[in-house]
Amino acid sequence: MTVVPSQNPAPGTDGDTDGSAAVPAARAVTPAGPGGGRAPSPGSGSGSAPALSSRKFLARAALVTAALSIAGSLLGLVRDQSLARLFGAGSDTDAFLVAWTVPEIAATLLIEDGLAIALIPAFSMALARRARGGPGDPVRSLVAATLPRLCLAFAATAALAAAAAPLLVRVLAPGLPDPGLAVDCTRLTAISLLAFGLAGYCSAALRAHRSFAAPGAIYVAYNTGIIAAMFLLGGAWGVRAAAAGVAVGGFLMVLVQLPSLWRQLASRTPAVEGAAGDAPERPVRFALIAAVLLFALCRQSQVLVERFLASSLPSGAISHLNYAQKVAQIPMTLSLMVCTVTFPVVARALADGDTARARERVERDLVLSACVVLTGMGAVIACAPQMIELLFQRGAFTADDTGATSSVMRVYALGLLGQTLVGALVRSYFSAGRPSWYPLAVMFAGITATSVIGAVAVRPWGVAGIAAANAFGITVTAVLLLTGLRTSRRGGPQGFSLRVRPVLAELGRPVLAAAVATVAGAFAAGRFASPAAGLAAGVLSVTGVFAALSLALGVQGSASAVRSVRTVTRRLTHGRSH
Repeated sequence: MTVVPSQNPAPGTDGDTDGSAAVPAARAVTPAGPGGGRAPSPGSGSGSAPALSSRKFLARAALVTAALSIAGSLLGLVRDQSLARLFGAGSDTDAFLVAWTVPEIAATLLIEDGLAIALIPAFSMALARRARGGPGDPVRSLVAATLPRLCLAFAATAALAAAAAPLLVRVLAPGLPDPGLAVDCTRLTAISLLAFGLAGYCSAALRAHRSFAAPGAIYVAYNTGIIAAMFLLGGAWGVRAAAAGVAVGGFLMVLVQLPSLWRQLASRTPAVEGAAGDAPERPVRFALIAAVLLFALCRQSQVLVERFLASSLPSGAISHLNYAQKVAQIPMTLSLMVCTVTFPVVARALADGDTARARERVERDLVLSACVVLTGMGAVIACAPQMIELLFQRGAFTADDTGATSSVMRVYALGLLGQTLVGALVRSYFSAGRPSWYPLAVMFAGITATSVIGAVAVRPWGVAGIAAANAFGITVTAVLLLTGLRTSRRGGPQGFSLRVRPVLAELGRPVLAAAVATVAGAFAAGRFASPAAGLAAGVLSVTGVFAALSLALGVQGSASAVRSVRTVTRRLTHGRSH
């Protein structure tokens, strides 16, 4: 199966269908300007109709994705609260969390950073070929060529993981006091591998069609399944009920996307119409899928390193690290929604040969996503005790658990900017639909740093040492990924390079603003005895100080955010007036 970019431009549309927004046409490819860049096309200024239409589409898509991401994150908190309330932070919860490592890795490989990065460029090029009006339907041909084989691979992997559960538990957590319970939970969670693979495939196909509602709802469905299973089966099955809920939630992720995907595949109407370009046909390569999946696996091995090291600590250490990560990662998840929405746009721009547009989009996304995660990072560090007490301190989760979890969460939060930059930058390497092994090499370097530092730091500093190693390792990876884009050439796998020095200069401003805002937030949160009042004061202080300093320092991301909000507001106001 081969796919090629569209060569017949057509006007974009601005309507919404079944929760999806039609993306405006990419700018026509223009002759190279000075320095190898694209010369600007007439009317392509910031106030042109295509630019305004593109901002409207991205603002609407980001709004939908943000709302559903927040809903999924809130349900994730409810899930973790339920886990803490029902099972506490002891050996039973540790056993489940070791088993949960399997679906956590699967989520990264098959839903977030794996299949999506590999398949969205392929679907984008198939849609471009469909828009040309060629024979047959390239999108359906792509599905027929890939989905059956992938389904077989997913099912075989799930069966293998269930059979190898005792070995997995021994490798993941050799010091676990109750390995039998962890084996039972691992066999239940292994079922989710098939469901996650199908969910990731559906999500990639829908996002390539610029449909974000159904993919955005998958974690709402997933967490609903886990919560329901814990409360319905927890009394009889214990923590095994949570493991069964992971499998149930995985299949709910598939079901929530099937209606939208069926409508897209049943239609022959081009969902996206692109710019001109004479790019040669390029097959969907196994090397691309292998490079992406190996990178995602290497990145997720951070969790394996953390739990391996924590298994030698007293009972509850794995649980404290898990709860800290789940809360601290919420800002990172929200920040990466920007890249989730714009990744198909970058992939289509590269398919159309518009490298300048792709580069500008990536550079803007890096700064905007950094602003989002730095605001959240400041709030997490400033208000960690208040957050954990309000979220988890009830039932079997004690005040000592709150103190241990909040301490490690503050250390873990130091790596959130690196986590976000890695998630944003890796898409640049694969958005052209070509394999690149550089991200895997630098991710391996980061994991090596995490492992070595963690092994040295775990004895004197316990879980906090593990969290510090994680933060350092992922920051090393982010720096190396950014450096790789600076040294790239036009013919490199990613197809474009970034202006690294201006990007670093832009990132330095929100980092400074976040540092000051964190100090102000910690001071405000400490003025109140009530955790709710302290959290509210701390979050408001961090947000207000960060926003004021960002505007004063001229942070590019703050201006982009304001423009996006204004665009959405005008859109909603216009809709209400009619």
